[in-house]
Amino acid sequence: MAENKKMVEAITSMDEDFAKWYTDIVKKAELIEYTSVKGCMVIRPYGYAIWENIQRILDGMFKQTGHENVNMPMFIPESLLQKEKDHVEGFAPEVAWVTYGGSEKLEERLCVRPTSETLFCEHFANIVHSYRDLPKLYNQWVSVVRWEKTTRPFLRSREFLWQEGHTIHATAEEAIEETERMLNVYTRFCEESLAMPVVQGRKTDSDKFAGAEATYCIEALMHDGKALQAGTSHYFGDGFAKAFDITFTDKNNKMQFVHETSWGVTTRLIGAIIMTHGDDNGLVLPPAVAPIQVVILPIAQHKPGVLDKAAQLKERLSKIARVKLDDSDNSPGWKFSEYEMKGVPLRLEIGPRDIEQNQCVIVRRDNREKTVVSLDELEQKIPELLAAVHDGLYQKALANREARTYACTTMEEIPAALEKNGDGFIKAMWCGDEACEDKVKEVTGVGSRCIPFKQEKLADTCVCCGKPAQHMVYWGKAY
Repeated sequence: MAENKKMVEAITSMDEDFAKWYTDIVKKAELIEYTSVKGCMVIRPYGYAIWENIQRILDGMFKQTGHENVNMPMFIPESLLQKEKDHVEGFAPEVAWVTYGGSEKLEERLCVRPTSETLFCEHFANIVHSYRDLPKLYNQWVSVVRWEKTTRPFLRSREFLWQEGHTIHATAEEAIEETERMLNVYTRFCEESLAMPVVQGRKTDSDKFAGAEATYCIEALMHDGKALQAGTSHYFGDGFAKAFDITFTDKNNKMQFVHETSWGVTTRLIGAIIMTHGDDNGLVLPPAVAPIQVVILPIAQHKPGVLDKAAQLKERLSKIARVKLDDSDNSPGWKFSEYEMKGVPLRLEIGPRDIEQNQCVIVRRDNREKTVVSLDELEQKIPELLAAVHDGLYQKALANREARTYACTTMEEIPAALEKNGDGFIKAMWCGDEACEDKVKEVTGVGSRCIPFKQEKLADTCVCCGKPAQHMVYWGKAY
């Protein structure tokens, strides 16, 4: 082993200190580095490669549904932000302002975008005139700034990367259909690419996006039993259109207001991957977004023919997967720990005896299962094993969610269930009154996460007040 290389450092056990475990992973797996700007982070190459894969897959899904990418300015004049009252009030505590340009004080201060609804609205008002101009299906990949008080890498930072879709439509029906379609896109992505099961639902009115008529969301349960909002899709109705005078002439030559949506996911998804699939040895990455899907480790690489064979395998397998050959002089033990920490789905070991027998050993990261594979069958076996890793991760995450989801019919049952079985989702009935929603959180410590589309009737009455129930709600502690 090279003298300047240390063995991969151990990380804190998740059962001992989940928050420290998370911080250890993001640092030691070289996903981020802290900066001199509090609450902001450097996303290092390995972390950014995960985001690039998320971006690539989602961008393809957006384009398949007819969306085009655009880019809006990062600065918003205060007068523009003020046009939609509910929207500006919702974001006011998190806004960062630019007041000087060079050495001169600006006549009007500029907001560093926390989101871009107002910019899109200004643009739509300028370019839409007739029903023939509709719909407009736009998306942008940018960074935004929200001045969070408490920060944690990926989960909550003052600057973060995201995509934000913004669309306008001729009718409310079309806009609502778009809102639901994009939520389904996010659901498919999380389950099929991130191996992360999610609950689809609608936010309560007190928790919906500022300026929206309705906010839909997907909620995931992390390994420690806390909920994480993995994506949102908002229906704005014509509220923004009226504030910004976005009108069009319909087929009957009458002036109408457009109906608007927005939807987005962020680098928070990387945090979700860590907390859904990671273990005490580090990251466990879903194959679809793993920067390296297969790492080839030559065993006894100093012996004749081993490195040559490993290089041949890399060239072959690079046609079907993202492959890395580690031919460094670090010990096999160091390499095993390094790529476990980095969460590489498959480890391929090849040594002199393997070459003699025309085989290799492949080890799955998710369950450490070893498989001896003929070198002649690798093109068939590698995709099968990558699919098996995905399925194994999904089923494990689903089992965790099911084991940590508790149906409660009284307020007393909620803390009792959480104390006995650990944090998780609480399913309980709700009358629809915001006062009851607030009281449940105050008394039990769990807040409403969503009103799931798949409703169950657990009782006839509200878990809080005993009045007739209107909805079954998922409740939980959240990041």
